[in-house]
Amino acid sequence: MIRPLEERDVDAFIALRRRALEQAPLVFAASPEDDFVSSPQAVRDGIARAPDWIIFGAFDPELSGTVGVMRDRHRKMLHKVHIWGMYVLPEKRRRGIASALLAAAIAHARSLSGISAIHLGVTSAGDDARRLYERAGFQVWGTQPDALRAGDRSVSEYHMVLIP
Repeated sequence: MIRPLEERDVDAFIALRRRALEQAPLVFAASPEDDFVSSPQAVRDGIARAPDWIIFGAFDPELSGTVGVMRDRHRKMLHKVHIWGMYVLPEKRRRGIASALLAAAIAHARSLSGISAIHLGVTSAGDDARRLYERAGFQVWGTQPDALRAGDRSVSEYHMVLIP
């Protein structure tokens, strides 16, 4: 089941997010030490901003995947939303969960008034994710070499857009 996260899901989200950041350091720009949604209050504050900020969760029956949608807050950029934080537990992959989460995120973005572009970033460490986004209609509009570094490894980031 895919649904927006609620107050009761905050602790499960933080645990899942921490696992994602620790297990896939070259997939996410954030680290456990500097993640903007690492505290329960930060997540609650985000949830309170709905519909302009929302996190969808996949429950099977426990939280097994998430994706966020965030409308840009700057007046001149209110026509854009950003999809962020896509993650599905490794043991739950290859079951269509990521596709369902992405579909929910895109549908939500399209439901917001005045949206003309849906943006996301995916690193070269996330080939499966990039293919998922391309199947959904996202196109690469730019590549940032050496975008993220973890230890002695570096990855590029592909900037992608979907025009709804």
